[in-house]
Amino acid sequence: MAEPVLITDPADPRLADYTGLTDVELRRRREPAEGLFIAEGEKVIRRALAAGYPMRSMLLTPKWLEVMADVIAAADAPVHVVEPALAEAVTGYHVHRGALASMARKPLPAAADLLAGARRVAVLEGLVDHTNLGAIFRSAAALGMDAVLLSPDCADPLYRRAVKVSMGAVFAVPYARLDPWPGSLETLRGAGFRLLALTPAEGSVELAEAAPHRLPRAALMLGAEGDGLTARALAAADQRVRIPMAHGIDSLNVGAAAAVAFYAVNAG
Repeated sequence: MAEPVLITDPADPRLADYTGLTDVELRRRREPAEGLFIAEGEKVIRRALAAGYPMRSMLLTPKWLEVMADVIAAADAPVHVVEPALAEAVTGYHVHRGALASMARKPLPAAADLLAGARRVAVLEGLVDHTNLGAIFRSAAALGMDAVLLSPDCADPLYRRAVKVSMGAVFAVPYARLDPWPGSLETLRGAGFRLLALTPAEGSVELAEAAPHRLPRAALMLGAEGDGLTARALAAADQRVRIPMAHGIDSLNVGAAAAVAFYAVNAG
């Protein structure tokens, strides 16, 4: 059992994992390099532990000691207790959930290994918005997708905002990077997947007409908000599909479009 230790100095080196959490560029560089990510909130911390991510440390405000008592009892990592004002000074924002944990990353699997047992996968290109990425992972988990594959320039699914928005679903759906891009899409085609590119552009067919739920193995390709899939990604697809729109709306937010497409590919 880890014995909680009260810390009163925001410069204490034991709090180094939690410094500057609102500095996106700093954390994007630092966290993968140091092999860590931050889990925020009781549910997310518990889900990270249940998914097998090792805990490096915990940062709690006093009122969360009782709530997290069982986690503390099972932890062999240090538990730091700080007052709310000090937590804000260290992290850079008001930690209203009062519970943070620094977790160790696990090695990413190879895309080919994920595809071996998969039938329905999402392929994301250029998604740099952590909120959209987290929402897509949450939909992928809820709607039965087997894996998520990311282009090299996609945001980090384990960045704090993505984890928080996904409610820990990033721990439930396996993911891998596809590199080089888009050449590695041939890995999917070689594994028997049909590549369906979601785009409202002319020449695409309605999703229902493509009948993705009847395909033995289907990969749904989605691009970044606004720009959508690049010309190279579209050229690599087997078919272009769209979600029919009404009332003059040209497209959905990428997170909403992903949820609709994930439902369609698993319907029936």
